[in-house]
Parts: sequence; structure tokens; C-alpha cells
Amino acid sequence: MGAFLYSLFLQWILDIRSKAMLITGYVLPLIFFLFMGGIFTSVNPLSQETLIQSMCIFGISMGALVGLPPALVELYSSEIKKVYKANGIPLSLSVATHFISAFLHLLIMSSIIFILAPLLFEAELPKNITTFFISLTLFIMATLGIGCIFGLVMKNIAKLTMVSQIIFLPSIMLSGIMFPTDLLPKALNYVSKIFPATWAFQAMTEETVRLELCVPVLVVFLISCLVCIILLSKKVNL
Repeated sequence: MGAFLYSLFLQWILDIRSKAMLITGYVLPLIFFLFMGGIFTSVNPLSQETLIQSMCIFGISMGALVGLPPALVELYSSEIKKVYKANGIPLSLSVATHFISAFLHLLIMSSIIFILAPLLFEAELPKNITTFFISLTLFIMATLGIGCIFGLVMKNIAKLTMVSQIIFLPSIMLSGIMFPTDLLPKALNYVSKIFPATWAFQAMTEETVRLELCVPVLVVFLISCLVCIILLSKKVNL
């Protein structure tokens, strides 16, 4: 346990110093929040009711789908993997530390939005703060799980960037943070339900925890964990 906590602390420090995490986990999400927050509330004052949820969905998706995977690709596609094996260190350790460290960073970023949105744009606080943070936590876990899969599957940063964007952009556009999903064509409305962002956004805006909204997000996380375990077992045997 001591070795794991030390590895987690070390990863936390490395992420703080990492330009990739700084940009995708803090700079871009917060710039988007500061820029689009003013536009959203000016064009449609009703967006103040869901501004916090919308900006958190964007920031978490950016950090988890675009920011996390490259770090794992660099690790598992390099000679560092052999060093892990030679010293008897489980390959799963790095995935776990990257996951937890990224989780903490994205939670901090979301908390910054939660605090600043009412002050800067007169955004309304969630109807139920406990429900909001439970849904937020589940969404961070599910999205990071998907990010870990990308990081373990892909071996090339260029291809990874393309694949990440293919998931990231539809997830944002169809989740309901830009416009209500009811306005989408029926086919796209069905497609939107594939992405955890759609379920999480609805869950964050509810007054109580609704299992029918939280369960799909939790299922995505559990499936991603299973897939990561399978991928890691294959890498061990390589």
C-alpha cells in the first residue's frame, strides 16, 4: 500500500508539471468556460440554469478523452514497460495511478467552475448539490475509463488524437449541453444515448439521484474496467 500511495503521489506531481494535463485538464476547459459562459448566458439567459453542468461536461470530456490517453500510449508503447516487467511491477499500477491522479485534477477543475460560474455569469447552482457531485463523480470515472481504453489500445499518438476527437466531438455536440437533445433528429437522439455525457448531463440537473440516469454511466465505467483488465493481461503476455 505504501508503494502504491508513493506512486500515486509521484504521478500527481508529474501531472501538475505536465503541460498536457495543464492544457487539457485546466487551461482549455477554463478558457472555454470563460469564453462560452458569457456567450451562452447572453444568447439564452435560461442557460444559466445548466451552465455549471454544461461546462463541467465539456471540461471532463476534454481532460479524460484528449488529455489522459497520450500519457498511457507513451508509457505502454515505450521501453518503460520492460522496466516495469523486469522489476516485477504490475502494469496495472500505472493505469491506476494515472486514473486516480486525473480524477483528482478533473474534480478540482469542475469545482473551480462550480465556484466561479455563479460569480461571473450569475449561473444557478444545481438543484441538489449532492446529486450533482454524485453524478459528476460517476461521469469522471466513466469517461476516464474510456480514456484508459484508448491509451491501452492505441500505439500511435497521431491515430490516438484522431480517434479521441471522433468520440469527443459527438459526445459534446449530442449530450445536450449545446442545445436540448429533443431538437435532434430521432436517429441522432438515439445515437446520443451511447455517450455517458448525455446521461450524466441529465443526472446532474435532477433534484434527486435517479438510477435510470446514473446506472448507464456506471455500466460504462464497469465495462471499461473489464476491457482494461483484458488489455493489460494481453500486454503482460507480450
